Amino acid sequence: MNAKQITTFSVNGKTYPQTADIPVTLEADEPTHLESDVLNLYPDITYQTIEGFGGAITESVAYLLQQMDKETSDALLTDCFGAEGNRLKFLRMHMDSCDYSLEEYAAVADPIADPNLDTFTIERDKKYAIPFIKRAMEISPEPLSILVSPWSPPAAWKTPPAKPKNDASVYGGGLISAFLPQVDYETPQRCNGGSLKPEFYPSWAKYLVKYIQAYLSEGLPVTMLSVQNETVAATNWDSCVWTADEQKTFLRDHLYPAMEEAGLIDQVKIFIWDHNKERVLEYAREIIDDVTDKMIGGIAFHWYSGDHFEAVKIADELFPNKILMSSECCCLHAPGQSNMLAAFIGGGSDAPETVEYNDAAAYAHDIIGNLNVGMNRWIDWNICVDKNGGPRHKMGGFTGPIVANDDGTYRKTITFDYIGHFSKYILPGAVRIASTRCDDVTEMVAAKNVDGSIAVVLLNKTDNDKSYAIRMEGKVIRVKAPKHTINTVLIH
Repeated sequence: MNAKQITTFSVNGKTYPQTADIPVTLEADEPTHLESDVLNLYPDITYQTIEGFGGAITESVAYLLQQMDKETSDALLTDCFGAEGNRLKFLRMHMDSCDYSLEEYAAVADPIADPNLDTFTIERDKKYAIPFIKRAMEISPEPLSILVSPWSPPAAWKTPPAKPKNDASVYGGGLISAFLPQVDYETPQRCNGGSLKPEFYPSWAKYLVKYIQAYLSEGLPVTMLSVQNETVAATNWDSCVWTADEQKTFLRDHLYPAMEEAGLIDQVKIFIWDHNKERVLEYAREIIDDVTDKMIGGIAFHWYSGDHFEAVKIADELFPNKILMSSECCCLHAPGQSNMLAAFIGGGSDAPETVEYNDAAAYAHDIIGNLNVGMNRWIDWNICVDKNGGPRHKMGGFTGPIVANDDGTYRKTITFDYIGHFSKYILPGAVRIASTRCDDVTEMVAAKNVDGSIAVVLLNKTDNDKSYAIRMEGKVIRVKAPKHTINTVLIH
């Protein structure tokens, strides 16, 4: 047995990885009985399969890549998808416009005038996202897998946005809400929520099937469809609100039959919810029954309402045949800024490097927590954004693991390197193994790869340095977990 440790330090916003071989000793040779500061690994006790990690190539990402020369954009994609990069396996695409599009658009400009969808086209995707997705497919050492998600049906098929019971927006009022435009509650629109009218359920199912077929005809490996991005969010960008009963009816009576008729069921799995973890159980329990169980391949969730790791664990226990996928996360501010509008209005006292370290630590905390309760797949939001967290067709912006500079270059944030501690070493097909830890200073997850190697990720986001003895099958590996670091221990 041999072991090595990869440690990532961050200093003034830059990361410094260090790799060192670690001695492996016999526990029987220890001078005293090991009790304190011990981390235990049990590779014979296994849990879920970890299928891989990923990110999104939105229209905005593609636009930023177009501003770079080919050598630079290829380097960025290689950093994300290459064998020596973060080895991302999953990709997410939006169907029609989302907040990370340059403007609002739909594949059928006027579905009322064209009920047969004869004018359906993905030319816009061919202009932006698809060329870079194909390039990522060429760069990746293994086949990629794509999740497609709709943000909103065509506005003409929707009800007007529902007026809130109070004056607070989806953000809860306050400074950010004051800068958002007033909502027109009388007119159906792509943005600000509203719901799909039931008489258009068949048309929307047909629309989604046409999208999948168009992508497949382009050679894109679409294997997943979520019914709706952020099912209950009436955001000021592209959005549509569904009750669980509405989504169940649409899935059971329209979407699944349309996909079955098109021969897509075995190739493309349907995911429900695709929103925050705090209500994942309620929606899953209401939608999944004896009839719909076979129709649903998995449950997708986001991270924006807090940990709720217990919700993922219960979902795994109640629905053991479903894939559990974290399908989106990002920190809700522009790179290095304190909130989504700080780049425009100022504010925030934390230094950019502090903000970016906290982002990275939050990512690692969420990934470890989700993996330890049964998550199979993890997909980030935009693989890159500009310095303001865009471009978007709405004001404000969110951060990403890579920031595109104005001069056509890019920089990788601390988050990029933290993601790599999982995606580069916990490889597709790995299984999580049992582990125990001695304190709450260092968070830990362990997995066994297909080749038998074991990857242990240790996150210490506290102000205290720690050292541990890893025990496994009568052997001991001594490791350090310095403050504000992430560490991966590889055992062969």
